Amino acid sequence: MENQARIAWLDHAKGFCIVLVVMLYATDIVERAAGREGWLHAVVSFAMPFRMPDFFLLSGLLLSRVIGRDWRTYLDRKVAHFAYFYVLWLTILFAFEAPWMAARDGWPATAVNYLWAYVHPYSMLWFIYLLPVFFVVTKLAERAPAALVWVAAAALQVAQLETGIKVLDKFAMYYVYFYTGFVLAPHVFRFANAVSAYRNRALAGLALWAALDAALVFAGYAELPLVSLALAFTGAAAVIAMAALICEMPAFRPLGYCGRHSIVIYLAFLIPVTVTRKILTASGWINDVGWMSLIATFGGVVGALALYWLVRGTPLRFLFERPRWISIARPSSRRILATSPHA
Repeated sequence: MENQARIAWLDHAKGFCIVLVVMLYATDIVERAAGREGWLHAVVSFAMPFRMPDFFLLSGLLLSRVIGRDWRTYLDRKVAHFAYFYVLWLTILFAFEAPWMAARDGWPATAVNYLWAYVHPYSMLWFIYLLPVFFVVTKLAERAPAALVWVAAAALQVAQLETGIKVLDKFAMYYVYFYTGFVLAPHVFRFANAVSAYRNRALAGLALWAALDAALVFAGYAELPLVSLALAFTGAAAVIAMAALICEMPAFRPLGYCGRHSIVIYLAFLIPVTVTRKILTASGWINDVGWMSLIATFGGVVGALALYWLVRGTPLRFLFERPRWISIARPSSRRILATSPHA
């Protein structure tokens, strides 16, 4: 039962984070098209300090179970796996947007932009691009003193690098959270399991955190060095606590389902968000930018999952399942390669 509870809260936490990610992009797309901000912009701003840090921390929690594997198997599961989905969905998204890019910049420039995306991660796919980097760096640093690695990672975050090299800047910004999830996983699990025993205290803590986060964000202090680091960790703790409180409630099961398929949603949400926005704009049914952003968020999540449901068991399942033949693992290690990318 303990393992099931842990999986439940982890799924709900991931589900909460992926919905916030879709909301970020949906709100940006709708607001840029409308030329003004809506009320959902405040929600996006509130989530800014912890949205991606928490996603990376959660991604590092279960790494200790696989980091001891031989390099070939490890690279297959943690590098080749995500590289496959990055290349595939980069190509799909570029094909979707290429006509507009070509009309604006010409086909040669569009082709150059596509090739450049293999060096400079494309749009929201930077998360898929960066995860393998984190996996490799963490395995290389496995025998190094954890405290030393953590301090170095935290120093990079506080430095707030702006080199213009996206991979380097994002690595510096987020690696400390991934590594924290890896080295502090037992403590994180104990914290999540203890939350239900102290429900009233947890609710009071969540209310205090929400007020502090909102105050610092809307006062313009959330991105200051050290403040951003502290807000990221307190926000991650708040999301984990919230997930532990709601994970057994039937009303929140869809959130857990989103968490179990968070990478599926991450890969596929951009097209349904864009289509939903175009339909809303063309129809004129809703003029409020905030509600348009919320509907586009819902359309992105449901649209991505609908595509996943449609292709399961068909030849198109390669959109979310890596084919067995795309593997660098030894044959004896190829147990479950054709799985959805969150596995």
